[in-house]
Amino acid sequence: MRTRTSATRSAMDGGAEAGEEGVMNLPAGYSAEARALWDVATALNRAAAAVSPRAAALPPLLFFTDPARTPRPWATAARLPAGSAVVFRAFGASDAVETGRRLRAATRTAGAKLLVGLDLDLARAVQADGLHLPERAAAAAPALRAAWPGALMTAAWHGTTAAPVLGLDALILSPVFPAGGASADRPPLGVDGFTAEARRAALPVYALGGIDAKTADGLTASGACGLAGVAAIQAAFAEPAIRT
Repeated sequence: MRTRTSATRSAMDGGAEAGEEGVMNLPAGYSAEARALWDVATALNRAAAAVSPRAAALPPLLFFTDPARTPRPWATAARLPAGSAVVFRAFGASDAVETGRRLRAATRTAGAKLLVGLDLDLARAVQADGLHLPERAAAAAPALRAAWPGALMTAAWHGTTAAPVLGLDALILSPVFPAGGASADRPPLGVDGFTAEARRAALPVYALGGIDAKTADGLTASGACGLAGVAAIQAAFAEPAIRT
C-alpha cells in the first residue's frame, strides 16, 4: 500500500504527467484540510491515469453544490485548485441561471471545470463543460452524448446495480462513509466495499460521501480516480478569516 507521504510527493512534485495537466501546488493561504484533500485526490488521480487512459483527463477533485448546504458555491469555486471541477446541482432553483453564471466565472478564473446536474439547457445557458446525471437518469447518457459530443459526463452510482457505462466518462460512487444530504439514509460502503465496487466498474470511479481530510487518506489504495464532496470541500476551501 502506498503511503500518504510517497503518494503526496509523487502527485505534487511540480511535474505535469498523464492525468495531471493543470494540477498545481497549493500556495500559501490554504488550510491543512484543503491540502490534505488535494494531496490525496491528486495521488489517486495519478494512480488511476497510470492504468486507464480515460482517467487521465478527469479532474482529481469534484465539489458538489447543494442549494441548502452550499449557499455561496461560487466563493468555494473561486478557491478550488486548477484542474478540479464543480458539479452544480440547481434542483430547480429559480436563480439557477444566475448562480450557474457566477460559478462559470469563478471556475474560469480558477482554471476549473463546471458540470451541471442533468439539465442540458441550463448547462448550455451557463456555458458549462459537461453534465452530471443522477443514477435514475444514467440511461440517458448516450442520447445526451450524441447531442453534446465534447461534454464531460458523469453519473451517480450506489453500487446496488450494474454500473452504467454507455456515454459516460466516470461514475461517482457513494456513500463511502456515513454522509449527509441525499445519502444520509444509505448504508456506507466502507473502504473495502468501495474498493470492490470500483474494481468491477468499467469506468473510473470517484469516492463520495463522508470524505474529509481525516477519512480521505484511507482511500489511497482503493482504486478511486479522485475525491468528491459537498460540505467538507466547502469548509476546507473557505476563504480564511480576515484578521484585524
